[in-house]
Amino acid sequence: MFSFPLLSGGDHILYGIDILNCKKSYSRFDGLVEGLLPKVQELYLSEQRKPKKEKNPIYEQFLNILNDGVALVKKCKNTSRYNVFQNLRYASQIHQLEKEITDFVRYQMPVNLSLDVKNFIEELKNLRQLCEKGSVDERKVNEAIVPKLTNDPQKNAVMLQQIGSDDMFDGVLDEAPPSPKSDFVVGLEKNISNVKRILLDRDVSVVGVDGMGGVGKTTMAMALSDDQEIKGVFRNNIVFITVSQSPNLKVILETMWEKIVRRKKPEFQSVEDAHRQLQQQLLRQAKPTLVVLDDVWSRANLENLLFEGEGYKTLVTTRDRSTIPTTTSIRIYELPVLDDADAMPLFCFWAFGQKSIPSSADEHLVKQVQAECKGLPLALKVIGSSLHGEPRPVWESAKNKLRNGESISDYHKEGLLRRLESSIDVLDEEARECFLDLGSFPEDRKISVDALLDIWVYVRKMEWHDAFVILLELARRNLLNLTSNLRSRAINYGSASELYFSQHDVMRDLALHLASRDRIVQRKRLFMPKKEESLPGKWEVLKDQAFDAQVVSIHTGAMEEDQWCEMNFRQAEALVLNFSASNYFLPSFLSSMTKLKVLIVLNYGSKRATVNGLPAPSSLTQLRTIRLERLNVPSLQEHSRAFQSLEKLSLSLCEGLGNMSRFNSTQSSLKLPIMLDFNLDHCCDLEELPPGICDMSSVENWSITNCHLLQKLPDDMGKLCSLRMLRLSACLGLKELPDSIGKLGKLEYLDISLCECLKELPEEIGQLKKLQVLDMRECSRLRKLPKSVEGLKSLKHVICDEKIGQQWLRVKSSVLKELRVEIVDAHFSLDWLDG
Repeated sequence: MFSFPLLSGGDHILYGIDILNCKKSYSRFDGLVEGLLPKVQELYLSEQRKPKKEKNPIYEQFLNILNDGVALVKKCKNTSRYNVFQNLRYASQIHQLEKEITDFVRYQMPVNLSLDVKNFIEELKNLRQLCEKGSVDERKVNEAIVPKLTNDPQKNAVMLQQIGSDDMFDGVLDEAPPSPKSDFVVGLEKNISNVKRILLDRDVSVVGVDGMGGVGKTTMAMALSDDQEIKGVFRNNIVFITVSQSPNLKVILETMWEKIVRRKKPEFQSVEDAHRQLQQQLLRQAKPTLVVLDDVWSRANLENLLFEGEGYKTLVTTRDRSTIPTTTSIRIYELPVLDDADAMPLFCFWAFGQKSIPSSADEHLVKQVQAECKGLPLALKVIGSSLHGEPRPVWESAKNKLRNGESISDYHKEGLLRRLESSIDVLDEEARECFLDLGSFPEDRKISVDALLDIWVYVRKMEWHDAFVILLELARRNLLNLTSNLRSRAINYGSASELYFSQHDVMRDLALHLASRDRIVQRKRLFMPKKEESLPGKWEVLKDQAFDAQVVSIHTGAMEEDQWCEMNFRQAEALVLNFSASNYFLPSFLSSMTKLKVLIVLNYGSKRATVNGLPAPSSLTQLRTIRLERLNVPSLQEHSRAFQSLEKLSLSLCEGLGNMSRFNSTQSSLKLPIMLDFNLDHCCDLEELPPGICDMSSVENWSITNCHLLQKLPDDMGKLCSLRMLRLSACLGLKELPDSIGKLGKLEYLDISLCECLKELPEEIGQLKKLQVLDMRECSRLRKLPKSVEGLKSLKHVICDEKIGQQWLRVKSSVLKELRVEIVDAHFSLDWLDG
């Protein structure tokens, strides 16, 4: 349910679409509908005339299913072949419709309709199969649809942009795409050169770059950080830090110590103490150092982050010129919007994938749309991306809507939002709703993709793979940025757990703007735009009224029990609590949120927080998923009987699980919910999993990663009989896999990468008859494969290091002819922890 399906046959969908080849099938489909619908409608009307007790509801049910199918195929017919993401979703939905009708026929359909309906189903299958014929090569399609993400969000944006091209399936897709860096800074070259000249001036210690949101400040700062001349001066001593609107200054100063001083940091008592000690150290260790402070909002914050030292320089980006102090060693550079000469190449790059207007486009119309972006790089990028591959009427509509917006002034956010809103208009209703949910999370922070997908799955009622496709669509349109700590070149089954998203503050402003048009109590989403010390005053004034919000997001510091007021959120299905503190009391109104399905608690503080106020489980009977980050969590066994309707539990960077290993199996048994997903990541005190934890016979995804003290897995792991994905990545102390792993008869994906103490694989691993992907890179002590691996008949892809890779190549040549062996270099990184 929460995993991205492998691109195989059977119940999985081969994701490659050429919608033009479906026209004949559409005609046959329309003919069948014309003959079938009147018959079903006639039966339905005849049933309506019967007494209530004699009515058979199946005709009404099937009529609804049939009408849904007609609407779906109509949407598919009207979709451009270049809109890959929409086609993916429609192909998936046709597949689901086909299964639904098949089940209906099998169990409920009267004989007199069976033949007609079976013909109808056959035509649905033809439609789907024709759509799938574009999938010429499984690996190529996977790497084309889900591209090779890196830890650079700007590169990712360019790669995702290329997905919509009409030749996406042509050529060899194994080669990495060309570096996008030179293309991405189109239009900013002159400004970058000017700022670099000022920055390298010996008499300058601080350069401030100011300009409105979306003008390209962050892009410029990133380009300068990667500039070869700048690297030649500062070498490896370049530090990039996003400060943002509500920064945790102590955490930022701790990060600066670690990245500049590169020694164990002291226990700072306060922001002032951290600044003092870091300043003293910088005066002692004189060396060329460049610190980039991106997106600074206040002078008070900036003054706590500025330092002096020989060769030490700071580049600051801000929207507000007054943020930067004026001294003889500080220079301010105002970043203007682009003139037409620079704006057009940037716009064309995102709209057409080249730096000029193609001969096939309407030059006058393109110039009109570009002019309406008023030289703002973010608007050029976002609007250009949204129009990529779209027909002329969409361009005309965009031009007219842009013209209705007010002119953009330096800080005229409203005008920008109205212009950027046209990029949301090209999304269908479902994708638009998903975009608005982005306002639940702070801007400029890396958030686990899983947290966002949970809202879409449980609140928006979406299938997991449909939600994942929308995520990629929003990324392609530059409405969010994707980053990854994936070491493989392609995203595949299970990799969403290693993906993170962030959003530019202007794009979050747009989501907040669109989500807040109704009165507060009538909004479908209720968001706090920024961190505050308590609930907004407007909310508290209305606390006696019932709020309609489905999704509620609260962003505060530490909260005590008496700081909360009772709020009526009885319609809320998702609650996101963002905070920065070492102690936090959950809101008192949580127990009254009887429809709550998703609870996300994210701590951005430097230390793990102790959380109190967990309501009685009986009050949250609808709760399906809990995600906790950077918390001290209660011992698992104390709450093992709670939340028995829970389907997914995710704990990241949490402590408090160490005593699980001392849980005595002779005491009361560990009764966990019947979950589908169980995820532990970076739980640094977890030493051993307790007896009874493998009694989750329905769990499909088990992910225990970066738990360095974990040395042993339960002997009875084979009881996880429904398991399809098992991730054990970076469990550095894990010494062996239990023999019972061979009993995991449904396992398709196994990740043991970075398990450095693992010396051998059990012979029983050869019993995993459905295993398709095995990731075993950087298992440095694992020198020999067991003979039994030759029995892994379903194995399609192995990712490993050079030495063990040679053994796999021999297995491939002798037994597993279809196996793809991907040999990778060591590349361990903790960059994802930044920000």
